[in-house]
Amino acid sequence: MSSSATSVLTNVARLAITLGVGGSLLNASLYTVDGGHRAVLFDRFRGVLEETQGEGTHFLIPWLQKPYIFDVRTRPRSITSVTGTKDLQMVNLTLRVLSKPETTHLPTIFKTLGTDYDERVLPSIGNEVLKAVVAQFNADQLLTERPYVSKLVREALTQRAKDFNIVLDDVALTHLSYGAEFSKAVEQKQVAQQEAERSKFVVMKAEQERLAAVTRAEGESEAAKLISDATANVGGAMIELRRIEAAREIAATLSRSRNVVYLPGGNNMLLGLGTGGTN
Repeated sequence: MSSSATSVLTNVARLAITLGVGGSLLNASLYTVDGGHRAVLFDRFRGVLEETQGEGTHFLIPWLQKPYIFDVRTRPRSITSVTGTKDLQMVNLTLRVLSKPETTHLPTIFKTLGTDYDERVLPSIGNEVLKAVVAQFNADQLLTERPYVSKLVREALTQRAKDFNIVLDDVALTHLSYGAEFSKAVEQKQVAQQEAERSKFVVMKAEQERLAAVTRAEGESEAAKLISDATANVGGAMIELRRIEAAREIAATLSRSRNVVYLPGGNNMLLGLGTGGTN
């Protein structure tokens, strides 16, 4: 009975060991590629295999083969650069890039660049293209022609990335700023333009006032001429009419005064009219 029990336990132990070893070998022979990823196999005898593995679970030979997983989804990256313009002004630029690898060329990318291909390539070619494009423009043109500059950068960088089997879905300039000296010069230029506009306005105002004075003087001269012509045509009658009107205004003024002394014609008497008592 003891011998039978020992035999059963031995068989169970052997089975457990066999299952454990088999499970370990099976687990080591399987690997999983998640969604949005691709796998490149490295074989110790044949090197990097040219065929890439898609999503799902795949078999490999343990110890002999090793999978390297690549993320083939579009990923954003920001590239900053300080470069000089055509007129020797320093500009700070930030470039946003959406990139992904060409899945059919993953083995080549792995052999030449490694799994961190984007870290090695994009900052380098991004700075190279930015410096080459920005050097074609003056500092003020980067603002006035920014869409065109962004287009040139996108086309040049896309073409440059193809040399490394990298696809760029989008390239855009997200930030552009100038150095302190140029910003100060721009501010001074704006102040000077405002002063020039103000001076121009003052000159225009003075010119308008001069024209108004000339027009007013011409009008007064024309009025004096008309009066002179009227006087010459009518003769002394106009002067006599003015004298009568003046005398009438004087008489009306005297009649409204309280103390008036006058001498009647033909008598040597002084009469006081409107006085408050006898003097």
